[in-house]
Amino acid sequence: MNFYFEASKVLDRLDAKQGSIKGILATLPEKSRARTAALVIETLKYKAVLLDVIKASKLLTEEKKKITSANLALVLVHDVLLSGGIQAGDGPVKQAILRHKTRLRSEFQRIKIKRGAKYDHDLAHSGDERAVRIPRYVRVNTLLWTTGEAIRYYTEKGFQLSDPFTSDKAFVQDEHILDLLLFNPHVQFNNDMCYKTGKIILQDKASCFPATVLAPPSDDHGVVIDATAAPGNKTSHLSALMGGKGQLYAFERDKRRFSTLQTMLAKATCKNVEAINIDFLKIDPLTPKYAKATHILLDPSCSGSGIINRLDHLLETLENEETEEQEERLKKLATFQLMMIRHAMKFPSAQKIVYSTCSIHAVENERVICEALKSEEAQRGNFKLAPREDVLPKWHRRGLPEGMDSSKDASSLVRCSPDSDATNGFFVSCFIKSTRVPADDLGTIQRKRKRSDKGPRKKKKL
Repeated sequence: MNFYFEASKVLDRLDAKQGSIKGILATLPEKSRARTAALVIETLKYKAVLLDVIKASKLLTEEKKKITSANLALVLVHDVLLSGGIQAGDGPVKQAILRHKTRLRSEFQRIKIKRGAKYDHDLAHSGDERAVRIPRYVRVNTLLWTTGEAIRYYTEKGFQLSDPFTSDKAFVQDEHILDLLLFNPHVQFNNDMCYKTGKIILQDKASCFPATVLAPPSDDHGVVIDATAAPGNKTSHLSALMGGKGQLYAFERDKRRFSTLQTMLAKATCKNVEAINIDFLKIDPLTPKYAKATHILLDPSCSGSGIINRLDHLLETLENEETEEQEERLKKLATFQLMMIRHAMKFPSAQKIVYSTCSIHAVENERVICEALKSEEAQRGNFKLAPREDVLPKWHRRGLPEGMDSSKDASSLVRCSPDSDATNGFFVSCFIKSTRVPADDLGTIQRKRKRSDKGPRKKKKL
């Protein structure tokens, strides 16, 4: 029965919007992850129908002493109706469900007839059609081999270099991220030896943009920070771009996600990374080893409104929330996101800060950037937006001009559209420390120069 309790807890976390399906499932113990993931995903596919069945059967009303969790009822009823029965020994919870078995099946059959469903799978939630237009993105982990070697490997396995949508055996190298390969979306890599050994990492194209834009140093003295590192895709990408050299500090405050991060980094052989289970906001920027960081990556919690993958279409989206509730949630997220940027700007050696989200909302993207640029930290540190030529110049979709205080700054920003760009929705920005001298400091310098032009001051005679 523990298996069902674990699955119900995953559904609880999804209801609480604590992460994406993929992200939450990644935090489960590896030995039970596959089985739990299968039940969670299948339950979500039929969630609407199962809820109607449970309500009509009065299961939760009549068994409220035995079944205290609606999500536990969901996964158990799923297995009764759609998976050949509950896979657990007898107990009070199982018996409570089985007492209503006949009624549950009757209500399920009634719904099938009402909806004209000939087969059970006709009642399943249909997928987001945009997801099928997104290739299977595979990032080559250059810490372990080269992209050229990866291309030769898959060619020898029977794949051919061509449009991945023309065949399940076709793949191509990405034009913007050269270490990224595009395969047909139906191709699975779970049993691929290269995936199991960390030589390839399944990562959406847009998710590869932040590390690419940050362009961390690849020398022995480089110091880089990934402020919100779990599950580790971007961290491992940074490590690869650094060539495994220098020092990369990866912060993650959540214990479960931190465990996932450690597993990911070990699998990808990221030897220059020090994973730290601490909230980035609690780090003193003047701590000697962290104060040396010149490059900082910020990918904080966001609404996830841009995520259009093969799983999260099963969840209720942010757009389905009440407008007032949505606006309040976005406002809280934006406050937190701005706090992260301002804190990063306090690190004395920081020269480059990349801020990204998987959101499509301007309030989390362009508006946060505007507020960050006006902040005391930005003014004191002389931070400005990097020019377009330093932020994926060949990428066509830029920021929203109407979302910026100065419309010309929109060209410095990057956006990805889930409708048109064959990626998840994404936003990337880059702050750089300007060499411009602030007005106050300039005045001080000019006064000193005037004094030096006059020569040394004469000492007054006593």
